[in-house]
Formats: sequence, structure tokens, C-alpha cells
Amino acid sequence: MKLSLKSLLPSRDLGWNRVRAVCALASCHNKLLIRYVPGSRVGIFVGASWYCSADCFAQASRVNLASLSTETVVEMPRNPRLTLGLALLAKGYLDEEQLRFAVSRSEREGQNLETTLVECGLATDKQVAAARAAQWGYPVLGQDAASQSVEADLPPALLRAFSAAPLHYSPKARRLVLGFVYRVEHSLLQSIEQITGFRAEPCFITPTEFHEQMERLTAVPGYEEAVFENPGTITQMARTLGGFAIEVAAREAGFSKCGSWVWIRLAGKQGTVDVIFAMKGAFAAPKARLSTMLPEITERLG
Repeated sequence: MKLSLKSLLPSRDLGWNRVRAVCALASCHNKLLIRYVPGSRVGIFVGASWYCSADCFAQASRVNLASLSTETVVEMPRNPRLTLGLALLAKGYLDEEQLRFAVSRSEREGQNLETTLVECGLATDKQVAAARAAQWGYPVLGQDAASQSVEADLPPALLRAFSAAPLHYSPKARRLVLGFVYRVEHSLLQSIEQITGFRAEPCFITPTEFHEQMERLTAVPGYEEAVFENPGTITQMARTLGGFAIEVAAREAGFSKCGSWVWIRLAGKQGTVDVIFAMKGAFAAPKARLSTMLPEITERLG
């Protein structure tokens, strides 16, 4: 059988001169043929856009990186109606006198209310988690869900930054149960859905359960995380992505902004890497809110 070079090209003949007809980078200088010759790099998809090489992908990524780096994530106010103290009171874990004492002391000492409550023996971590769940309208971790090992391709840096641990991860059902310690961080939930396509369902856990669950978390085979505390300029970040794209022979890439972090996933023939760029303030330790609701609580308690 006689083969010709033309038989290797797509059925839609784009012509030899239209070398940039497919690559989404307008300044691409590569030949269109590299996409179709057996053994050549097949390019990288970012959504519906296709880039013929890691170089073109890296150059184009500067636009996404610049947008995400300067973007201010504005979440709709999702503050609970009840303060933590009133939620504990409503559940019967505290009486009015204990709550007044704890709020007064936390204000005086500059502590979080829950820290004061636990240190003074007025509430347990489990009771605080249950009160947070009541505040936010989400469930608290059940005993049957505790102490389960989880294998997942999620970046530990982001999980620790938002004090959230995966409790259940099902690739088949594309479902994730994520346990939060302090508050439900919707930017993390949205980023997980954007990057992985998984539906993330939140619940509340104690600080101890968080640390224990993170110890049980293992990465799926072929997954790695690369965190850059000082990512440099947009051009340097783009070059970093280009290097990782070559390393994993990337075929797909996804971009997301998660709080003060930029999360890029590169998936290819050699595995999957999550590149995490820390923007300003990303490494600030997550803290529970300091209660400043003493006047409101005092008024409600009469």
C-alpha cells in the first residue's frame, strides 16, 4: 500500500502556509505538522484552547497568570446568623453565666472564644465543632466517617491553608467530602470543582481530627505538588509552568484562583502536577474569628 505524507494530515486540509491555524497563541511560529506527525508532541489544552507546544502554552499562560494574580476574590457574605457562643448556648453546652465569662475573658486575653472555652474546660472540641456546624447549616463529622485513610490528588498546601481535610474521595462518583475546622471556605470548594470536576461537600471537624486526617492522606500514583512561596514575576511563573509542562508531557491544564493562591494543574503522560503560586498574604496562618460580639451577646442574654 502506498502512503503519502498527506495521509498523515487531518481530513480538513488547512494548507502548508496556515501554520498558526490551530495553535491558540497568535504569535506561534511552530509548524502545524508537529501536531500530526507520529511521535511528536500533541500539544496542551486549556479549556477549548489548544497550544501546540509547552513554549506556546507558557507564553499564553502569562495572560491567565496576570489576571489571576491581580484578581480580587469577592465572596458573597456567608457569615452565620448566630455567633459561636450563642450556638453553644442554643445547643445546651453552656449556660448564660459561662458564656458571659468566656466572652469577657477572650476579649481581655485577645483569644479566640473557642480557645478560651476549651482551655477553661467549658466546652470540648467536639462541642465547638457541633456548634460551628449549627452556625453554618452543615453537618458535623460522624463517628463512622472518622479514621479513614484517603488517597487523593489534592494539594496539601491548600488544604492546610484553609484547615480542611478530605474525609471521603470517590473518583467513580466524582464526589469529595471535605472537613473544615473553622469556617466553610467557598473559594476552596469552587477551585476544587473547577480543577478536578468533583462535587465537594463540606462538614465540620475538630482540630485534632484535621491533623489526624491529614496524616492519613496519601497522594494517588503519579501525582505531585509544587509550591512556590516566592513565585517571582508573571514571566518567571510562566516559565515555571512551561518547565513542568515538559516534565509531565502535559496534555491538559487548568487554572484557578483560591483565596490568595493561584492553582494550576498540569496533567499528561508522565503524571499530574499541581503548581501552587502563593500570592501576597497566602502564608498567613489561618485563624478562627476572634469574637467581638460581646455587646450583642450581652444584649441577647439580657
